[in-house]
Amino acid sequence: MTGPAARAGAASSVRDLSALSRQRLLALASPRSRRLAATRSGDLSASSPRRLLASAVDAVVGYVLEPAVEPPVLATVGAEPLDLRPVISVFGLAPGCGATVVARALAAELALRDPAGTAAVCCEARPGGIPLATHAAASLARALGDVPGAAPRAVGRLCLVGGADPERLADTARHHAPLVIDAGSDALGGAPAALADGTVIVTTSALEPSLAKVGAECVARVGPAPVVVLNRAPHDQPGMLALPNSSLGARLALGGREARGELGRAIGGLADLLDEVP
Repeated sequence: MTGPAARAGAASSVRDLSALSRQRLLALASPRSRRLAATRSGDLSASSPRRLLASAVDAVVGYVLEPAVEPPVLATVGAEPLDLRPVISVFGLAPGCGATVVARALAAELALRDPAGTAAVCCEARPGGIPLATHAAASLARALGDVPGAAPRAVGRLCLVGGADPERLADTARHHAPLVIDAGSDALGGAPAALADGTVIVTTSALEPSLAKVGAECVARVGPAPVVVLNRAPHDQPGMLALPNSSLGARLALGGREARGELGRAIGGLADLLDEVP
């Protein structure tokens, strides 16, 4: 068949083929190329076959030459942070001076300041009752369970860890959350002081101030110079930071919660002093 009818049918076939080819090519093209091709082609129903083919070629050229956009790299959930967390050792100058309360209150304060929202305490004392723990503390307990000999237990904002070697525990905990070592009052210094970034000595007004000075010298021989805390005291003394007496604050600290009121503010001041230690 020849004549105008044949030529019209051929033109229609070319338009259909061109439009189909263009749709397939544009499906592979980048968004920028599709917008460019759509702008150049205008209304498909009013375009000539030559223009449709040119638009399709533009789409292919854009697809080949336009640089691919790399997908964003998302942070891996649970990845270890780049910054190492601090290790603080708390020593009691004598039994019953409140070193355990100070250690846990300080750990709860550090937990509030840390992005992880939790902290670990190396101690042998086991909490009584049924502890209620945060999700962050429970996650930390699972992470520290891989330390040889460790028996972690989540309590409040804290993860209490017993049975582990302090040095091995510190090496692991630094990558997850702050660690406070409740070093007790049996000995001053030693490994807990040597591996710590900051140290604290807890004393009371019932003890001679000279004993605190001697204890601070012992700790400073192997570790950072300690901050001496005068527990259950209303006012600071020369060279000593006073922590007020608070039964409620002590119970909160033993339960892995931050102390409130005046004791909470004093613990915050202690954390600030330790943060200033070079």
